[in-house]
Formats: sequence, structure tokens, C-alpha cells
Amino acid sequence: MSNKNARFEVIYKEGGAFSATKKIVQDNETGVQYLLVECGYGFSITPLLDRDGKPVVDPRYEY
Repeated sequence: MSNKNARFEVIYKEGGAFSATKKIVQDNETGVQYLLVECGYGFSITPLLDRDGKPVVDPRYEY
């Protein structure tokens, strides 16, 4: 289910069932992308960084 007004959107997903699920989640207000890893009842989230240590931003959001 996709909500066009949602702040966050899953743009990529892999894994699942018996392994950790990895998702790339995008903030639709800033374009910043995050890595979300879910395993069992736990999860972790961190911003994706480029080689210079800056957050990865969808090119459509860059000025």
C-alpha cells in the first residue's frame, strides 16, 4: 500500500522469511535515504553515506 503523502517510503527491500530483512527507506521531505535492517523483534536504522561521509540524497531533491 502506497500513500503519496507519506513522509517515509520503502524504495528497496531484500531478504526476509528466515533471514534479516534489509530495506532502503527514503524521507520524502528531504530525499535522505536510510538503511533499515529488521531481524526477529529487533531493528536498526542508519543514514546511507557516500564516500565523503555525506548522507545519500535522491538526486530529485538536490539543489
